[in-house]
Amino acid sequence: MNPFISKILVNIAQKRIGDKKSSKTASKTQIDPIVNSLHVELVNGIKEYIFIAIGVFSAGFGLKGFLLPNHFIDGGATGISLLLQNITNLPLGILLVIINLPFILLATKTINKKFALRSIIAIAFLAIVVHFVDYPVVTDDKLLIAIFGGFFLGLGIGLAIRGGSVIDGTEVLAIFLSRKLSMSIGDVLLLTNVIIFSFGAYILSIETAMYAILTYLAAAKTVDFVVDGVEEYIGVTIISDFHDDIRKVLTEKLERACTIYPAKGGYKNENSHYDKSVIYIIITRLELPKLNTEIDKIDKKAFMIMNVVKDLRGGTIKKKPLK
Repeated sequence: MNPFISKILVNIAQKRIGDKKSSKTASKTQIDPIVNSLHVELVNGIKEYIFIAIGVFSAGFGLKGFLLPNHFIDGGATGISLLLQNITNLPLGILLVIINLPFILLATKTINKKFALRSIIAIAFLAIVVHFVDYPVVTDDKLLIAIFGGFFLGLGIGLAIRGGSVIDGTEVLAIFLSRKLSMSIGDVLLLTNVIIFSFGAYILSIETAMYAILTYLAAAKTVDFVVDGVEEYIGVTIISDFHDDIRKVLTEKLERACTIYPAKGGYKNENSHYDKSVIYIIITRLELPKLNTEIDKIDKKAFMIMNVVKDLRGGTIKKKPLK
């Protein structure tokens, strides 16, 4: 760790434990876990914001290099913004912020405030990039515009999700409505986009709406490739010598239910056949960065197996958002 950063983290740790004395006399056993925790949060936070930044520039390229100059639209909040831009000629950056704002406010209740704050930053950054960055217009071929415009836009959306945010707020609306109605998130997104494309066909042209559907499919498949879909649950198996500490974090700090079952190691010789506890938890894709951060604070060498859960039945999947 950089000595300058280390010194800053130690000072923050001392303030957190209310100890104003030198770190030599202040309990090192108190300071070290807090410093480690702060370091993990800093490193993971930087990685996530790098994902968001790359995602914003990718989405900006898809919008200004392909869709916007050729009067194409897409699905979701971005599609609504593009549609309104074609009608009103207002700057796309302003429309992106206005259209996404209600969805981000909804995210404070549906997911958590940290996620909403990151999304506000990501959307505001996208608005600035779209307004000020001069991307080259790549092609005027409609098929290439639909495919590659959707690809770069989907890549941006996917990377933003990997960074713990969204740049298209309809995913938040879909999560919210799926919890209120007997519909999956995919069904809500499909219904929303059918409405958008219908307006596009009426206001612009049927041909534009058809190309918009192609753009949306390219973007959706790219998002699936990057993050395996925002609506999916992830089953995480965690094996660690610090299983009890991890259990406490999952149940108390993250407020998620988990299952613990006994196991034995089986590596090389009989001496390694020791008893251990294995933790299994089901979370959403959006909660995965937070889970990784909390486990890294406790045990960076924890063995984790992550599988996409295609279907759930019975039991209790706690819906309360993370704090």
